[in-house]
Amino acid sequence: MRKYLSITLLVVLCLLSCVRVSAQEAVSVSASAYVLYCVDNGMVLAGSNIHTQMGMASTTKIMTALLALEEAQTSDRIVEFTKDMVAEGSSMYLKAGDRVHLSDLAAGMMTVSGNDAANAAAVAIGGSKEGFALLMNKRAAEIGMNNTNFVTPSGLSDPEHYSTAYDMALLMSVALKNKAFAELTAKKSVTVDFEYPQDQQVTYYNHNRLLSSYDYCTGGKTGYTISTGRCLVTSAFHDGLTLIAVTLNDRNDWADHKALYEYGFSQFKAVGDFTDVTYTVPVAGADKDSVQVGTDSTSKAVMSTEDAENVRCRVYLTPMVFAPVTKGEVLGCVVYTLESEVVLKYDLVALEEAQPLECNRLLRFFYQLFQR
Repeated sequence: MRKYLSITLLVVLCLLSCVRVSAQEAVSVSASAYVLYCVDNGMVLAGSNIHTQMGMASTTKIMTALLALEEAQTSDRIVEFTKDMVAEGSSMYLKAGDRVHLSDLAAGMMTVSGNDAANAAAVAIGGSKEGFALLMNKRAAEIGMNNTNFVTPSGLSDPEHYSTAYDMALLMSVALKNKAFAELTAKKSVTVDFEYPQDQQVTYYNHNRLLSSYDYCTGGKTGYTISTGRCLVTSAFHDGLTLIAVTLNDRNDWADHKALYEYGFSQFKAVGDFTDVTYTVPVAGADKDSVQVGTDSTSKAVMSTEDAENVRCRVYLTPMVFAPVTKGEVLGCVVYTLESEVVLKYDLVALEEAQPLECNRLLRFFYQLFQR
């Protein structure tokens, strides 16, 4: 029995070894930890040490900026910079007495990685940096960042301040759902109009080089400290697919992110985006001849490029419908299949209503009676 168990274990180890080699051959990354994450289905497309707890430096500001922008949506109040908000390192060069909006602090964080902006937002929202850290960790738990602990709003090194490549990908995916964050992180520069000094206007340029050097990049955040090394979180969109790349302690991060995206976009495809497609269904006995039919579903199936080429899409629509038709009423569906297996299905619904003509109510009654 032991002999057979040993042989089985050896076979398993060999298979695992082969998987590792294949992954390494697919894309070479110099980071201590990295992940290529698909936002559309939550799949890890490539990675190494994705759950290893490490320092993440200023990529921390993704969380700080997100909380600041969410607060600003309710009240984009003016924050006065004070001496206790001063921070070492990268800065948007705020001075005591300067006054800017909360959303401007988020801009300073996401462009020039302002530690002063992060501290100012933390004190304004949480009452103190410690109070704000509680809010950061509360939100991290909601997101599912199970291996993360926030201590500082800026990401300056602290032994108890850490995350993982996977957790940071989760954070970025949630942040991108916030419209204000998505718009901000995609900007190559942001101009801030100060409330005080009056008439002071400063333009801050984004440190994210991929926005200029990689066509599909949609945003991200840089980070560096001596203890963490270079850290980078970015996002990219191409051909219906949204990917996030995270590298921690990576001396070659810009090139590695490009390599990860090139791998991801070449090996995987998204099918199922019908949000911009509409049809018409004839309506009998109504105040209009037809109604527009479509979907607001953003569901997608992510699969290998080879499989995606063999996917078949079929649209099923009701040939005719009697009034009344209510907005949102199901009038068909879209079905995607791969070798006869359904990989994605969603409803097509009426995008408008149709009211019945008074003289056609009796006709509708007899039609329904016949259908029985």
